[in-house]
Amino acid sequence: MPNMSLVKNEMPVQAPDVRNKNFSEVALGYTEEQAIDEAKRCLNCKNKPCVTGCPVQIDIPAFIARVAEGDFAGAYKVITKSSSLPAVCGRVCPQETQCESKCVRGKKGEPVAIGRLERFVADWHNAQPDAPVEKPEPNGHKAAVIGSGPSGLACAGDLAKKGYDVTVYEALHVAGGVLSYGIPEFRLPKTIVQKEIEGLKALGVNVETNTVVGRTISIDELMEEEGFETVFIGSGAGLPRFMNIPGENLSGVYSANEFLTRINLMKAYKEGSSTPITAGSKAVIVGGGNVAMDAARCAKRLGAEVYIVYRRTENELPARAEEVEHAKEEGIIFKFLTNPVEIKADDHGWVKSIICQEMELSEPDASGRARPVPKEGAFIEIETDTVIMSIGTSPNPLIKATTEGLDTQKWGGIIADEDGLTSKKGVYAGGDAVTGAATVILAMGAGKKAAAAMDEYMQNK
Repeated sequence: MPNMSLVKNEMPVQAPDVRNKNFSEVALGYTEEQAIDEAKRCLNCKNKPCVTGCPVQIDIPAFIARVAEGDFAGAYKVITKSSSLPAVCGRVCPQETQCESKCVRGKKGEPVAIGRLERFVADWHNAQPDAPVEKPEPNGHKAAVIGSGPSGLACAGDLAKKGYDVTVYEALHVAGGVLSYGIPEFRLPKTIVQKEIEGLKALGVNVETNTVVGRTISIDELMEEEGFETVFIGSGAGLPRFMNIPGENLSGVYSANEFLTRINLMKAYKEGSSTPITAGSKAVIVGGGNVAMDAARCAKRLGAEVYIVYRRTENELPARAEEVEHAKEEGIIFKFLTNPVEIKADDHGWVKSIICQEMELSEPDASGRARPVPKEGAFIEIETDTVIMSIGTSPNPLIKATTEGLDTQKWGGIIADEDGLTSKKGVYAGGDAVTGAATVILAMGAGKKAAAAMDEYMQNK
């Protein structure tokens, strides 16, 4: 019998006053019974509107139909025809603005919980004994992938399935890119990231860590000396931006990138860590995106009283609604229509407070969001000993500086067409290295498109 409930099966979660003191995963996942019940809410529409909202084009009705039948292995096979990282995407993709926003059930109630079902299927599969993986027949061609984040892993996985000898080069000592260094454990456990990567290795993908392309080796050397016939650049956007206001160089001011990398990758929150970090007694996070929410929730878990200051209103927050809700439940304090103008120091050169100008909204700007303008003479001071800047990132200029004939935008993004082709023959790019900071699933979509184009290039070559 179909389930005509107007609401989703609720996701079990840790209680807010418990989870804000630990780094264990907040969402606990569906049981088999909940997953089957939720899957039965799907109408299995013939025109599949949900698929049009998926950047990697998963056959969503087909995998959900298998969940409804209790055929979880079959559901996993459907998903992995299109997605290399289902356990990741089921947790961090903004389904509410993508596949679920197109769901017919959402017109008179809540859409089907597509993301929660994808996560369930992937977790069910990962809990089974590892089955042997059939490696594709080698096609005799070599491809290099720079960066082991979502775009690089998606590209590598699709190329490996076509028989390419693929090597992924990662600058850090652990593969996963932003999935490993940027997203906290309580949203995306690192064991899951590594499990997904091990699956790609089983397909034959080689992963070389501690390799900074542009310093250890250049793209030109990869192609001219190492025999790689095509290269994909998925190096992300890891260069933090700052506001250039007085006091940003004080002790106690972090970029969100540094703060999260030390917590997620170096486990700086653990007792006895070789790179300990503190959020002090009070922390102010500047920004309103998902990264700001992650930084704020990490600071809360380190014991700080945490404020998020954002120059627009709650309606304009770019962060996922679920992340904002979780932050509020955990005790994060939001200060809207508030824009920092100066960070004050104590007598020892440490952050003492942050001065913010109150704002008001005017007409929409080029992004379509209401434009914040200063409210003349209206300032507030927030006492704090930690300030975390989360106002965006840009691509590292190293690859451009060391690659002959690679064109970039003024702000640093690599110029590439819709298939990822750059100005340099045989070199493709995608994800945040091209667009600037965006979502995991959009980066994966770019990696998949590029892999298809690289394969076509090699066939024509």
